[in-house]
Amino acid sequence: MEQHREGSQLVVGVDDKISVGKAFLLGLQHVLAMDLYIAPIIIAGLLALDTTSTSFFIQMCFLATGIGTLIQTGFGLRLPVVQGPSYVPIGALSAIGGKLGLGAMIGSLMPGALLMVLLGYPLKWFAKAVRKFIPPLVGGTVIIIVGISLMPIGMGNIYRAPGNIGTNCLIAAVSAAVLVVCMLLGRKTQGAGTFFRLVSVLVAICAGTITAAFFGSVDFSPVTSASWIAVPKLLPYGAPVFDWSAVLTMVFVYLIIMIETTGTWFVVSSVTGKELTEERLNRAAVGEGLGCFVGALFGGTPMTGYSSNAGLIAVTGIGSRMAIMAGGIILIGLGLVPKLSAAITCIPEPVINGIFGIVSVAVVANGIKVIQHITIDDRNMMVIGLPILLTIAVIVLPSGVLEGVPDFVNYILSSGITVGALATVILNLIIPEAKQKQTAISPRPTENQA
Repeated sequence: MEQHREGSQLVVGVDDKISVGKAFLLGLQHVLAMDLYIAPIIIAGLLALDTTSTSFFIQMCFLATGIGTLIQTGFGLRLPVVQGPSYVPIGALSAIGGKLGLGAMIGSLMPGALLMVLLGYPLKWFAKAVRKFIPPLVGGTVIIIVGISLMPIGMGNIYRAPGNIGTNCLIAAVSAAVLVVCMLLGRKTQGAGTFFRLVSVLVAICAGTITAAFFGSVDFSPVTSASWIAVPKLLPYGAPVFDWSAVLTMVFVYLIIMIETTGTWFVVSSVTGKELTEERLNRAAVGEGLGCFVGALFGGTPMTGYSSNAGLIAVTGIGSRMAIMAGGIILIGLGLVPKLSAAITCIPEPVINGIFGIVSVAVVANGIKVIQHITIDDRNMMVIGLPILLTIAVIVLPSGVLEGVPDFVNYILSSGITVGALATVILNLIIPEAKQKQTAISPRPTENQA
């Protein structure tokens, strides 16, 4: 897959060797900035699980996320990608689990995960599909769509977080401002500049949490009541039940998740300057499938590459796989030690989402970098602009509109990323390209390349 690449702005490269201590410190930033516990909390609420079951469900999602991250970063895509529970299947999983039981919910996840593995190897179809349907124009637009879709999530969570909305906005603003200051200080490539860029997220989280503490918005009481050790169990909800209607539903949902996660891979590829070769893409499909399958074995949910963490790489300049794999080990530890996972969930939402907003900006900027050398004629303007419009239309779509529509329509329209990505692929295929490009001689032929 040929793409124009700017010189990487990374402080720590993808395959750079770093000390174990530094890897865990840098990996901790990614873990602290994640909101991976939100999706399992929503699913547990929809399934009406009791407090103990909800806590166990969240821990298993932490465990599955850590394992999936190690698989994808270490053996699959081999790029710094953090796996996390996808929001796309929330409706499907709650419906299947509510009607058919948790055994059927887990059973519905396994065949689709194995299908992803097969598409990568031995079939090797996945990379061919990406090469055919996702050229740089589409890939760059999908990255922009990912960033735009993330923005209202972070802002909306600030407004909806417990407490006074004005206080929440102030806490989020302090967190975001500290992160921006650290990024600007990080423009200096030596000494204090490098330090501030490397630990920018940790500094922002600490500053935001201290600010929240002044307003009484920090509560660590859940840590006291949490137990120290939680032993994971294979198939914690009993033997899986394979209901074919549920299985086919989840296969469709997995295809949507793959569109979503491919967008994340484009973000990471753009930030790190690493090309998404066919071999890498096929390995990534295998890694995604294996991660989801292992997650199902432990009672977790389908996973996807987290775009917000890809944005963190652009913010901090840390592209090290070692750091991300250290983050995966930390996530496994959070799944085994409930007190630690409880501490992570105690970081106030406005702190995380203030940082989340800046990360979204970084994602959009990297999408623009991918398409900046593409001529924006009328055709390409439509391929880029219409999907962005549709993405925003889905984001602001009133929730009541989706009541009563078929499930598969609900799954698609519940994700702005999915709608935008599908629209970009389809428009790029159906809108014909001009027969002769750049027939006119420009008086300044290098202007678009500046």
